[in-house]
Amino acid sequence: MRTSEEDHHGPAAGPGSLPARRLIASGTLFYPAATLYAIFAVPGSVLPMLGIAGAVPGLATPAGHAHEMLFGFALAVVAGNQAGAMSAGRLALAFGLWLAARFAFLAAPYELPAVALNIGFAAVLAHRLLPRLFSAVRKLRNVTLPLVLSALCASAVAFQFLPRDDFSAAGHRLTGVALALFALLMLFMGGRIITPAVAGQFHRQAGRPHARVQPRIEAALVVSTTIAVLALSFAGSPAAGVVASIALVAAGSIAAFRLLRWRLWALRGRPDLLCLAAGYAWLAGGLVLLGTASAFGVPRTAALHVIAVGSLGTLTLNVMAMSWALSARQDPSRAGLQVWGTLLLAAATLARVAAGLGVFEPRMLLVLASLCWSGAFALLLVLMVRLRVRRGPP
Repeated sequence: MRTSEEDHHGPAAGPGSLPARRLIASGTLFYPAATLYAIFAVPGSVLPMLGIAGAVPGLATPAGHAHEMLFGFALAVVAGNQAGAMSAGRLALAFGLWLAARFAFLAAPYELPAVALNIGFAAVLAHRLLPRLFSAVRKLRNVTLPLVLSALCASAVAFQFLPRDDFSAAGHRLTGVALALFALLMLFMGGRIITPAVAGQFHRQAGRPHARVQPRIEAALVVSTTIAVLALSFAGSPAAGVVASIALVAAGSIAAFRLLRWRLWALRGRPDLLCLAAGYAWLAGGLVLLGTASAFGVPRTAALHVIAVGSLGTLTLNVMAMSWALSARQDPSRAGLQVWGTLLLAAATLARVAAGLGVFEPRMLLVLASLCWSGAFALLLVLMVRLRVRRGPP
């Protein structure tokens, strides 16, 4: 999840390349579209499943809800963040496939058009991302990013071939694997964003350098989460379940240790970094909770939603807000709306976990969680519109 100026606008044009001014940042289309979809999709799924509103076929089941949150919303954010700058034609192809896949899945999730379009989008995204990322690898640990993105695109394709009954055993397994892959992506890229930003802020505050590279911690996170992903792939085996639990607890504990090493309590005037760290904290806690859920009788869905709502929601919202602010040449620390969005996502996470634990009235809590989620991304949309009006397109 990149935030540098070059990553937003693409590399400088070289011999035989298109002039830079003719390239369009992928986030220009994918970020607002993902934000709009986040506002609509969660209440559009939760309210019909509670019998409060009419159902959209693709969102009317837990399987459809999981598919659209992971491979509709989250994969669009990945496309906006990692696909870089493209020609108008290539961007139109990628975005058009994603948009058509959403309409097709919402209307008839198991029919051939939805299957073909979702596979097509995953294939085009992989073709755009992987050759460029693999060719840029200079150190072994940096191969993590293209490998994880390869696995996510493969998971999006595999989901299309699952049995049609709502959440078969294979569906549960693939959802867990996909969410663990997103967790690995967030652990890796979250650290790559937060660590240097925190180090730079401490240098400005104290005038001395702060540790920027944490290769051993990063390696431990990658290894432990990869073990968890592989073990979750064989979730039917008791031994694999034990290995997955241990690996998840280890990954969450290492992430929590890394968070403490950042010494965020000493930062001054950087609410944007605190918001990113909040997403990382939800991730650390969610991994530990998921790893210990069976031992303590905690519903697995509660732990999964700590990662999906608390971490994935918070980090995607703040990465998009930071990227949009930088593209508009505005200091991201001045964007106060993302702070309120982060707080709303925290409320959504707590309400969703409480509903899973049977605290208070679950139906009311689920409605509250969905509305808080939508409110958070509505604030992000307001931020995007304000920055676009004031500064022009990113």
